[in-house]
Amino acid sequence: MTDPDTLLREARLGDDQLPAAVLWDMDGTLVDTEPYWMAAEFDLVEANGGVWTEEFAHELVGNALEVSAQIIIDRSGIDLSVAEVVDGLIGQVVARVRQEIPWRPGARELLAELTGLGVPSALVTMSWRSLADAVVTTLPEGSFAVLVTGDEVVHGKPHPEPYLTAARRLGVEPGDCVAIEDSPTGVRSATAAGVPTLAVPHIVPIPQIAGSMRIGSLVGVTAADLTALTGAAPAVP
Repeated sequence: MTDPDTLLREARLGDDQLPAAVLWDMDGTLVDTEPYWMAAEFDLVEANGGVWTEEFAHELVGNALEVSAQIIIDRSGIDLSVAEVVDGLIGQVVARVRQEIPWRPGARELLAELTGLGVPSALVTMSWRSLADAVVTTLPEGSFAVLVTGDEVVHGKPHPEPYLTAARRLGVEPGDCVAIEDSPTGVRSATAAGVPTLAVPHIVPIPQIAGSMRIGSLVGVTAADLTALTGAAPAVP
């Protein structure tokens, strides 16, 4: 991975044009809730007589919830429906979030700067509205202009629909925005929608994906850095 300090220095020497909007993933990008999801998966599977592993858990990162639920059923052998698995996971994660929200380093600071500059942000998450609301309501009013959640789209990530929906609701062109993602699934969704993407790996590694630039952390990243950083990304073929 390219040294993030080098990328930031290069960005600050380049174009400081602000994006039309910033489109944020939630789990693993804005908040460090992936451990909550994994704990919920282990609890649910074990309570229903199945077997779960960290390898299986990593396979779910970034997926639509219904997709993850089916993988859980297939891998663990538990006798539950997709809806029952989704409800069980969401209930546990929402309860944990209401006790403590583990913010990702640098995320709230960047979000606050964007809000202060008048750059709109959208939350584009495969979590459902109940969890997104539990996170967003703890932030200053107006932090997110739009929420796109997994229960509100037909096709989840890596399909481009979630990001295309966010751009349309904001009234901006996808190519004028910047997306921030932490998983290969999410990066593929954003880049497929034509959104220049900042990839910040967390639980799982992210390969080099055309249209995205990888950095190690959002710590120290400013609004003025975003366009220059993603402008250095390899072009989409």
